[in-house]
Amino acid sequence: MKTNRIPAVLSVLIALLLSAVLFTDTAAVAQSRQVFEKARNKMVDTEVVAAGIKDPRVIQSIRDTLRHEFVSRNQRQYAYLDMALPIGEGQTISPPFVVAYMTESLQPKPTDKVLEIGTGSGYQAAVLSPLVRAVYSIEIVAPLGRQAARTLRRLKYDNVHTKIGDGYKGWPEHAPFDKIIITCSPERVPPALVKQLKEGGMMVIPVGRRYQQTLYLLKKVKGKMVAETLRPTLFVPMTGQAEDRRRVLPDPSDPKVVNGGFEKTAGDPPTATAWHYQRQAELTTADDAPEGDNYITFSNAQAGRGSQILQGFAVDGRKVSALKITLQAKGNEIRPGQNVRQMPAILINFFDEKRATVARQSVGSWRGSFEWQKEREVVPVPLRAREAIITMGLLGAVGELSIDDMVMEAVKR
Repeated sequence: MKTNRIPAVLSVLIALLLSAVLFTDTAAVAQSRQVFEKARNKMVDTEVVAAGIKDPRVIQSIRDTLRHEFVSRNQRQYAYLDMALPIGEGQTISPPFVVAYMTESLQPKPTDKVLEIGTGSGYQAAVLSPLVRAVYSIEIVAPLGRQAARTLRRLKYDNVHTKIGDGYKGWPEHAPFDKIIITCSPERVPPALVKQLKEGGMMVIPVGRRYQQTLYLLKKVKGKMVAETLRPTLFVPMTGQAEDRRRVLPDPSDPKVVNGGFEKTAGDPPTATAWHYQRQAELTTADDAPEGDNYITFSNAQAGRGSQILQGFAVDGRKVSALKITLQAKGNEIRPGQNVRQMPAILINFFDEKRATVARQSVGSWRGSFEWQKEREVVPVPLRAREAIITMGLLGAVGELSIDDMVMEAVKR
């Protein structure tokens, strides 16, 4: 009787080959983990701590939370940049600074039971998880809700409980909540959420028009909500009836820059309203303002560090062929940052109906020192564009840049 046997030498070779493959895979995973950890620590130091987050528990949670696990594989290279990223279904994961800022504003305690409205990717819930007793998170978009639940289970966030439903109705069977965090943008504070918040409880919520929102910290005092204004912000509007019922809607056939002269302000110290994500940007009140009394000044001494403001707007590429941009600019000792691409500019990112990027255009490229000068540019609008974000500042460059009197006009198709 014959038996088929693998020669001893061949067996050894196969074993060595399998060991080599396993070792290579293990080494690759370890290297990838180290790369992500290094990028995450750099992000925390330069974009979270340097931007003003002080709560050590919040900082540690951001440092420990694997943000790359909450985005798709093709977005992981951007996971530790301080930016919003698409997660599907027209939604985005919030930038790490925004998550850290909202979490710190909520003043989380180990005994807190927190309600989150808008699970999204699950990243905000993951950051909250080690800071509180329990997180109850609701997502209205079913595919996102299911994906977030799987991710949170896989990563063993056992005190996070998720469900799919209308977040503005809250989760009454688990009420009352010590804290409520809303990571989408209603036009008004939902009454059901006020009812489900404990007396003395706190709520962090972005409220306002679709592209001009303000982040508020609300505290329930004798049944009423007492508001503290935090800062301008920009969140993806929530899907559902509340969004469809907005009373004030943008006109995508006639996009405009809001508060392009920086005359409308809020807060103490004052900041320009309607402009979000303000970094190393100060409102300047001076006699030499080209328009009105105020202008915005960006300053940066560390090459590569962010210095910018941004604003979102609706624009329909089927109706608008181009945008006419005019503004006035002044510079002081402007030079490139870490490379020649890090120079001050006005950037316009266009997005399609699924919030995927379809084009990026820029206005201006300044360097050196110069007095106020007028800039004019016509920027083409892609046919697929449905909304856009305009960002301006030093964008990693070093020096000082001032901007005033910015106007946007639509050119019809």
